[in-house]
Amino acid sequence: MTETNSPLDTTRAQIAHAAKLAGRKPGDVTLIAVSKTHAAAAIRPLLDAGHRVFGENRVQEAAAKWPELRAAYPGVELHLVGQLQSNKADEAVALFDAIHSVDRPSLVDALAKAMDKAGRRPACFVQVNIGEEAQKGGCAIPDLPALIDQAKAVGLPVAGLMCVPPADVEPAPYFALLAKRARDHGLDGLSMGMSADYVTAVTLGATHVRVGSALFGARGSATA
Repeated sequence: MTETNSPLDTTRAQIAHAAKLAGRKPGDVTLIAVSKTHAAAAIRPLLDAGHRVFGENRVQEAAAKWPELRAAYPGVELHLVGQLQSNKADEAVALFDAIHSVDRPSLVDALAKAMDKAGRRPACFVQVNIGEEAQKGGCAIPDLPALIDQAKAVGLPVAGLMCVPPADVEPAPYFALLAKRARDHGLDGLSMGMSADYVTAVTLGATHVRVGSALFGARGSATA
C-alpha cells in the first residue's frame, strides 16, 4: 500500500518545487503554520512531525495555548500574523518571536517602548495595504517610506514587508509589487502567500508563507 503524504509533507514539497523553479533554495522559505482557531490537539501532530514555526492571529489566544506547547516542544518559533492593538504591545513582545503586522506610527512607538522594557526584540515586518483596500489593515503605499524610517529610528528590527493581496484576483502582481518595495528599501524579508497562493508567492520571492487551512483544514470562518 502506498503511504499517503500528510498535508505538511505536501505543503513542504510544493514550496520546495516552487523555490527550485525560481532558482531559489527551498531552505530560503519559512513555512509558518497558522494555527489560529485550532486547539492544541490539532497542533501537536505537526509538532510531532518536527515542525516548529507557527503563526497566531490574536495575542490572547496564543497566550492561552502556547506556553504549555512550548514547554513540551522546545524550539518553537511563534509569529503574530494578525492585527495588533497598541495596548497589546507588551504582551506581543513577550510572547512572539516575530510580528508581521506593523502598520502605523502609534504601533511602532508602542512596540519600541515594549521592546526596550522587555529587553527583547522580535523581528518586525511592516504590513503594506498592497491592494489599497479600505477594509484591510496595512500601511498605505505612499506612507511606507516614512513608517520604515520611523521603525528603524526607534530601534525596531525591521525584517521585511508583509501583505495580504485582494481576494479573488490574480495575486502575482501584488506579490511582485511588494517585492519591489522591499528591494527599494533594502529589505530581504517578504511575508506573503497563504493557503490559496503560497506557491505563486514563493516563485516571486516570498521568504515566509503563512499557511493555515492547507495544513489544518478549515475551522469556523477563520482560515489562513
